[in-house]
Amino acid sequence: MDIFSSKKILRVLFLAKKIANVLILCYNSNNMDKIYSIKSAEFITSVVKKENILKDRPEIAFVGRSNAGKSTFINTIVGQKHLAKTSSTPGLTKMLNYFLINKSIYFVDLPGYGVSKTGKRHQEIWSELIGDYLVSSERLSLVFMLVDIRNKPSELDHMMLKFLYLNNIPFRIIATKCDKVAKSKVHQYLQVIAKEFQITVNNIIPYSSETFLNKQKILDIIGEIDEQAIRI
Repeated sequence: MDIFSSKKILRVLFLAKKIANVLILCYNSNNMDKIYSIKSAEFITSVVKKENILKDRPEIAFVGRSNAGKSTFINTIVGQKHLAKTSSTPGLTKMLNYFLINKSIYFVDLPGYGVSKTGKRHQEIWSELIGDYLVSSERLSLVFMLVDIRNKPSELDHMMLKFLYLNNIPFRIIATKCDKVAKSKVHQYLQVIAKEFQITVNNIIPYSSETFLNKQKILDIIGEIDEQAIRI
């Protein structure tokens, strides 16, 4: 092989490397575009009666015990501190609260269950409202069920999970407040929850509103529903 042939080969290899780098940049750019983010979030309305349940957009609902951190979870996911109202007294939310996300889907914050100081009658109303919504909502795409990672699932948590199963409602379990336990023990706590629910640990997403652990993973799940909404 003469020197001229060697130079041609080197030139071809150099050009091939440049083309490969360009293709990699294009691939990464396309993937960056697919990373879902919430650009807008606004409160729309509160509903206390079944007949007023909204039906015009796909919905993601949030359920859990009153002290599971639903409001804080929603606020950190959307990147706003005060969108969903938090309370120092768990169990005060008595309504379905609708939030419009990216002008295309609703987040629906359901009343918390298990902790209430507003009386038995109000608890009965909340139970009816939650059940009516979950069964009758025509656009419900997914339910995020929140549990505090530090606590074993309660009887009401078990009832909610069974309700979702029996009514074929898609759901994902979020273990909140992971920053409240040592990182080395997160998996151990998840195993306890998984054993109680008779599911695998992989079916539970650990989350922290302080460190934003798995925030993007949750956003990507939301993004799939949002993308479907755009296509409809």
